[in-house]
Amino acid sequence: MFEDKNQQRTSLSEFGEFRLIEHLTQYFPVKHKTTTKGVGDDAAVLSSSEDETVITTDLLVEGVHFDLSYMPLKHLGYKAVMVNISDVYAMNASAEQITVSIAVSNRFSLEAIEELYAGIQLACETYGIDLIGGDTSSSTKGMIISITAIGKAAKESIVYRDGAKPTDLIVVSGDLGGAYLGFQVLEREKQVFEVNPNNQPDLSNYSYIIERQLKPEARKDIPELLKELDVKPTAMIDISDGLSSELFHIAKQSKVGCKVYEEKLPLDPQVISTCEEFQLDSTMVALSGGEDYELLFTISISDYDKIKGNPHFTVIGHITEENQGLHLVSRANQEIALKAQGWNAFSNE
Repeated sequence: MFEDKNQQRTSLSEFGEFRLIEHLTQYFPVKHKTTTKGVGDDAAVLSSSEDETVITTDLLVEGVHFDLSYMPLKHLGYKAVMVNISDVYAMNASAEQITVSIAVSNRFSLEAIEELYAGIQLACETYGIDLIGGDTSSSTKGMIISITAIGKAAKESIVYRDGAKPTDLIVVSGDLGGAYLGFQVLEREKQVFEVNPNNQPDLSNYSYIIERQLKPEARKDIPELLKELDVKPTAMIDISDGLSSELFHIAKQSKVGCKVYEEKLPLDPQVISTCEEFQLDSTMVALSGGEDYELLFTISISDYDKIKGNPHFTVIGHITEENQGLHLVSRANQEIALKAQGWNAFSNE
């Protein structure tokens, strides 16, 4: 798991920048009619449509957002795409194109970068996305990845963060806290490995939460499912920084408060058992963990019957008036003020 599997090593200096881009992007076919010209010219060309265009970008920095001692490069490429297209789906839109720019130090070989792009390619194939451009450069410190995702949605379908209204229901897809716990397990095993490099960790009991950390899946299915159910959320956001932080974003933009019920938070059994092992509070992990890339959204109470009983959705609370603030209602029926204490790239911890 912690070994370098790149036996052959071709220095990147053997390639010029343009030849490297050409080499890395040669197996990315064009899938969308809106992609008139992809990689290979001064700029990509996208044909316009009557739909709205959604654009988002994310920067991933080695040592801040990922640790290559346990993050395989193929997984990193895949996850880097997920991080971006998740934001497109959070607008109730469909993702169509991405650009990928990377800066790498000379410790990376061509084979290593090919692994990264293999993950990007798998993500593009799986989610039906065109790679239409990007850039490569050298870096003095490790690896930096910048991806921009472009999507489309009908004007009337786009969902912003500012539409939540009092009495709306708060809904989350999937389950929470797994990615954070996967990170905790990997960090623990990294420390064990550093003390004893011959130690091979048995991670079979943590397969789900480790996959949530190393190979998350963006919820492309949720906007499609909501359309089938004839439900348009009033507000929506993806859970990248932690549930409580995302609730604060919606509350601030919509000028509302909320009540979330502890007993309603969706937790996988592996999350519960790992919390017990690490002596962590599962509710705090669900609220503050982050990187789950599930979708958090609000719906009118009149749409409840349309989503009721659906295995993809859990109603975890409701929107209140702004002056009531943001609260967690505990299992003992006590109201506890929520804090926006999700993951912060600028923290010193």
